[in-house]
Amino acid sequence: MTTAGDPSSPNIRVSSVCSCINLRRASTAVTGIYDGFLSPSGLNISQFSLLKHIYSLGPASVSDLALEMRLDRTTIVRNLKALEQIGYVEDISAQGSRNRLLILTESGKMKYIAAGNQWEQAQSFLQEALGDEDMKVLTTLLSKVEKLMA
Repeated sequence: MTTAGDPSSPNIRVSSVCSCINLRRASTAVTGIYDGFLSPSGLNISQFSLLKHIYSLGPASVSDLALEMRLDRTTIVRNLKALEQIGYVEDISAQGSRNRLLILTESGKMKYIAAGNQWEQAQSFLQEALGDEDMKVLTTLLSKVEKLMA
């Protein structure tokens, strides 16, 4: 019979010796948590985050978003396509301009504001699950890891 703290227990998953794999697994888990909370809104966490940043920045170029979100431009462009097709994001740059200037449409603003409560619930869930001290440690460690590539 296995116990709760026993690594051979089917309910206990042992971490990999590979830090990259462990971070990817954690990222997948956290993404799943946020996507689950956001699912009633029809948005996933990537889409919500884009709406949030466009809302905060005001008219923003893809480069502005990539810099602010610390993601590559191709990731931003790929995630923007669905938001533009749905009608939540609009390009207001001059016709023929190579640089896009993005804003939220009225329906995009309404969707962002409405989904904000679900995002807050995801934040609270993670905070409660990990506790204040572990959240502080996690945030510090993730910042250190991110700076390795800066």
